Amino acid sequence: MSLEQSHIAEAVVIGIGAALIMDLWNLFLKRTFDIASLNFCLVGRWLSHMALGTFTHTRIGNAAKRPAECLIGWTAHFLISVTFALMLVVVTSGAWLEHPSLFPALLVGVGTVLIPYFVVQPALGFGIASAKTPHPTQARLKSLMTHSVFGLGLYLSAVAWNYVLYTSV
Repeated sequence: MSLEQSHIAEAVVIGIGAALIMDLWNLFLKRTFDIASLNFCLVGRWLSHMALGTFTHTRIGNAAKRPAECLIGWTAHFLISVTFALMLVVVTSGAWLEHPSLFPALLVGVGTVLIPYFVVQPALGFGIASAKTPHPTQARLKSLMTHSVFGLGLYLSAVAWNYVLYTSV
């Protein structure tokens, strides 16, 4: 099966759905266990500083605030989620969309944790895999769990999307 234009639109919907499920997970952790999530405003600050030529920070929280950093961070969060969903759809030539299964979605979710471990966290000043944080093991596990929930979100969003497509008349 070749990748069709409709597959791209479906990947957008599924990526947004997976990001929302991940956000609900993080909200649950915050409200139930007082475990904070990554502040997407800081991600926006990091991305904004790239335009000025600064790609890494000793402590992103100490970097100068940038205009629209929260909007930029949240937009990046959803665009990255859509990109990961699209990656799954492209690798499966769209077949996964018609018959979503949990394993490929979890594989993408867990696999994507390498990006925060080796790119985002070091660039924000947290060290490789949060090595410079007060509780690196807890931070690593939280990242792994959050990305696993993202993978579950990919699956659940695809199942929900199929339900909408094939049960609505």
